[in-house]
Amino acid sequence: MSTIKEVAKRAGVSVGTVSKVINNIEVKPKTKQAVELAIKELNYQPNVYARGLKVSRTNTVALILPTVWHPFFGELAYNIEKNLRQHEYKMILCNSEGDYLTELSYLTMAKQNQVDGIIAITYSDIEHYVSSNIPLISIDRFFNDEVPYVSSDNFLGGQLAAKHLDEAGCQSLCFIGAGSKKENTTRNRKKGFIDYCEKYQKTYEIFDLIGSQSEFHEKMEQFLLEKIIKEHSIDGIFAVTDAYALEVINFLEKHQISIPDDVQIIGFDGVKSSKHDQIEISTIRQPIEEIAKESVAAIIHLINKETIEKEILLPVHFIQGNTTKRQKDS
Repeated sequence: MSTIKEVAKRAGVSVGTVSKVINNIEVKPKTKQAVELAIKELNYQPNVYARGLKVSRTNTVALILPTVWHPFFGELAYNIEKNLRQHEYKMILCNSEGDYLTELSYLTMAKQNQVDGIIAITYSDIEHYVSSNIPLISIDRFFNDEVPYVSSDNFLGGQLAAKHLDEAGCQSLCFIGAGSKKENTTRNRKKGFIDYCEKYQKTYEIFDLIGSQSEFHEKMEQFLLEKIIKEHSIDGIFAVTDAYALEVINFLEKHQISIPDDVQIIGFDGVKSSKHDQIEISTIRQPIEEIAKESVAAIIHLINKETIEKEILLPVHFIQGNTTKRQKDS
């Protein structure tokens, strides 16, 4: 196993600087980049608990999320913590902000018995650190055949969105999305949407930006301005998340586009801002409670060294809101 001294030598910096990067202490961007590259090249794993490690159970599970600002992640964290508590486990929340070093430190905790297991939603480049030796349940991302994952049926969700737009009278459909460069099961939402459109010969367009999000909003607005405001060539939109659906709604309403009269919109997630909140937009609802329940049950089985299914796929369903027209028989 590589040492911190070897990382420092490879990066051309001091051991103290490497330590700062590992502990998320600010350094020059160029320096941070050099250290992160050296860590990857040497497959270095920080020994953050160097001495006196526990070998007994901690009854603690770490939950790694990209952010707690997103409503879906917030509702998921609430339900995972509730289910863990029922099994007499505690939860440590890691709000990683997509930083792979932060996520790596939690994987190291699991290896060193500081937590019993990890439930993670991550799109970072951590494949080399993930192994069957760590009790890990991935949500919405396939790592390898050794790491079980839990996911909604995203492909079905895309099909359902296109189907409901079609049945609500839309003539020209559109998918709007953005995502990580890392392959994950949420990509299947677009695939399901396209599958339905191709099967039933529906006219459709795709706006999908992969990678950097910095230009997404500007490019999306340019797309909507051209296709809807100027050409009026789209009357049904499936947005890859509810958050994007709301952005589309806000933009179109500013341009006096009536929803759902002129354009109908369906989101994906079906998240709530509070426990008793009513979902206002039409959406494909993920079974968040079931995702949490299955993820917790699976991680506890792994901690107990029991065999589980490698893929747990859960059904989704359409929720009628005020952004699509109600059908006569609904």
